[in-house]
This record gives sequence, structure tokens and C-alpha cells, in this order.
Amino acid sequence: MEKLQNFINGEYCDPVKDQYMDNYEPASGTVYCQIPNSTAEDVELAVEAANSAFPVWSGMSVSERSKILVKLSEGIERRMDEFVKAESRDNGKPLSLAGHVDIPRAVSNFHFFATAILHYASESHNMEGVGVNYTLRKPIGIVGCISPWNLPLYLFSWKIAPALAAGNCVIAKPSEVTPYTAYLLGKVAQEAGMPPGVLNILHGEGGNAGDAIVKHPRIKAISFTGGTATGEYIARTAAPMFKKLSLELGGKNPNIIFADCDFKEMLSTTLRSSFANQGQICLCGSRIFVERPIYEKFKEEFVKRVENTVVAHPDNPEAKLGAVVSKPHMEKVLSYVELAKEEGGTVLTGGTRVVLDAPYDQGYYLRPTVIEGLSYDCRTNQEEIFGPVVTITPFDTEEEVLMMANSTKYGLSSTLWTSDLKRAHRMANELEAGIVWINAWLVRDLRTPFGGVKASGVGREGGWEALRFFTEPKNVFVKY
Repeated sequence: MEKLQNFINGEYCDPVKDQYMDNYEPASGTVYCQIPNSTAEDVELAVEAANSAFPVWSGMSVSERSKILVKLSEGIERRMDEFVKAESRDNGKPLSLAGHVDIPRAVSNFHFFATAILHYASESHNMEGVGVNYTLRKPIGIVGCISPWNLPLYLFSWKIAPALAAGNCVIAKPSEVTPYTAYLLGKVAQEAGMPPGVLNILHGEGGNAGDAIVKHPRIKAISFTGGTATGEYIARTAAPMFKKLSLELGGKNPNIIFADCDFKEMLSTTLRSSFANQGQICLCGSRIFVERPIYEKFKEEFVKRVENTVVAHPDNPEAKLGAVVSKPHMEKVLSYVELAKEEGGTVLTGGTRVVLDAPYDQGYYLRPTVIEGLSYDCRTNQEEIFGPVVTITPFDTEEEVLMMANSTKYGLSSTLWTSDLKRAHRMANELEAGIVWINAWLVRDLRTPFGGVKASGVGREGGWEALRFFTEPKNVFVKY
């Protein structure tokens, strides 16, 4: 059985303690490779390598760093089929999704930040008759990037690309559930000519490798995407060490549908925003609020479409939903369906495991689920499920739906469907979310800030926001 390795100082190596973990294929429920269960000793090796590489990497001109990062993006693109197959197998998502979204977006992330640093401008402030202030943006040094399992390479690159572009050296840990494309990235970094020690990729559990990254005194910033509880722990641990923190955490996003919407477009997009990537996207609209005049029409049409959604193994070209990422996660999602029933909800469709023919009969497949009849403040509507489960609720007024939409501890994104321009702006202003999509969903411009409010996180990723996070400003004053 294949054993993956860590990537430290430009080379692949075994973990110091020679400990490994099984990596399961969600589509079949079987182990298909083993990954290092790295410890603090492996993190220390990576930090030493990064420390030696930092003067070289940060001392390069931005054009030199840019060329290497462009080569890295092109290297992923050349290996597109290999990366797509690896991402699909590791995560359980359909090949079509990995091929159209995950891997192309990883290519774009590296290319965007490779070119963005060529156009990054700092500020100056003239003090008339006195002098001038100008701002330098200096790389932090060694930074830690910890990414989740739902969009493995996409979100991995979303962190490390701006960190590298800004001149930092990176200690990166992908999720132990989906390690394979991060493992492949080391090969591309070698081919791109990245100096040894600039990018170090460690595999293992959050409680071991991740914790050691967070606690290491020479790692000066942490960028983390994952659950809110883990984000709380990282904040408690890293803040007393005065590390910079960027935390992109959970979401329980509202999808608000007014009667004057473009019904056809809304219905098609809502199907996608509910169940894309098996509902395992932090931006999925899991709470659907529908204005009462069209509630019954929406329910009938939406349930019909959900029932016709094909759940199949990832290689099936007809698959709209593949497997969820792991057996424990599948069991968690199913437990929320049972909770919804206990809370008085009615399952309109789905809510059960799907058993495919062999060799996929042990895979982690779920029927997409629609539930109605729940109060807006019940646990099912307040806690993040992160699976193919949505609730639908009617509303009568703007004030009522705003109250329900803003009632959770989360505030990542919101989706709003209406033809009333004034209402759209009014609602967007009042929704407690870091991102509001009007008559659309998951339209992303890499130049814009990404992140949430309340328990959905701290800080912003994307565009200049990411480059600001991964640098420290230095003010210089020159007297006339």
C-alpha cells in the first residue's frame, strides 16, 4: 500500500517517529493509502528549513518570486488529470466537480497572487512643509497554513499562494482526511524551482501536527479554515503569543427568496447552493426562507428536482452528488436528520443513506434532504450540519426574515433573490454576513475580501486583504 511522505526542505521524507494513519476512499469506504501522523519533531524540522530559506526567498525580487509561482500554477495545470482524479478519490466528490471547480481554482489562486505582487502598491502620506511618510510591507517570516477537507487543494492554495507571494516561508498542513493533492503539490514545487524550505507540507492529525504548528514560537502567523470550536482553541492558544490570526470558520447561511424573483433561475441556483459538493461548502445556503405567496410552488418544484438528483460514485458522469467525506461525518449528518424529526420537522425527501452496487456498497453516500416545519431557532436551524441537508421556512415580511436570517451565531454568507433593487440594497445592508450574493450564488472575484462575522471568523482572505495579512506594515518618515 502506498505511503505518502512529508515535504520538508524541498524533499520528501518519512515522519520522524515513523507513525502512519489510514486514508479512506469515501466512494468505497476502503483504505487506499497511508499518511504520516506527524508530530512536533517534524514541525521542528520544517521550521528549521523555513528559517534557513527565508532570507533567500524574501530577498528575491517580486518578479523572481512571481515567475516561480506562475510556474507552479502551470505545473498543476499540466498535471490537471492527475490532480482531478486524486481530489475526487480523496474527497468523494464527482470527477466533474473536481475538474470544473477545485483544481482550476487552485491554478487560478497561484496565478492570481503570482501576478498581484507585481502590481501591489504601498501608501505615502505627505506632510506639507515637514516631510513625507511612506509604508513598506515586509513579509512576516514563517507562517502556518492549516486547511480543511471539503475543498482540499482549492483552499490549501488559497492560503499558501498569498503567503508565498508576500515573501514568507510556509509550514502547511492539509486535512488528514484529504491529503493527496497537497502531497502531489510538493512535486510541482520542485519542478517550478522553488528554493528548498520555502514550502513545507506536513501531514497528520490536528491534535498533533496542527497543534505543534499553532504553538511553535517561530511561526508568527496562523491562517486556518475549519470548525468554529477549533478556531476558538487556536485563538486562545495563539493570541497570548501575539501571532497574527486569520480564521475562516463555520456558516449557517440563509437563502432568502422573495416572490418577485426570477423563479426559474432561482430554482436552478438554489439546487446548486443547497447541495454542491454534497453540501460540504461553508457557503451553502442550508436555511431556505421563501416568501409565503410562492412557498407551496417552490416546495413542490424544489422537492421534485431534489428527488431527481443523481447520487452516484464519483467516476459516474451522471453524478450530481458523490460521497460525503468520511463515515463519522455521514453519521453526524444522519444524526441531524433524526434531531430534526424530534424537533417537529417533516422530511419531504431524502434523509437516508444510499447503498450503491459493489464495489461502492460501503461508500458514504446520502440522499439529499429537504425538511420543513421547524422553528427558526431550533438546533437544526442553528447548528452547522455541513452536509446535503436544507430546511425550508415560509416568511411574510422583510422584518421577519431578517430576524430569522440573523438569528444564528454565524455570519459567513447570505443569498438574496428579488427583482426590487431598493429592497436588495436595503436587505444587503442589514444582513449580518461577510458576503451577500444578490440573485446569484458563489460568484467569486479573487480581488474581493472573503470572510465572515460573528462566529464565522476573524479577518479576511483574498486579494489585497490576504497580502496585507501576510505582511507587516512599516512606516518610514523622511524630513524635508
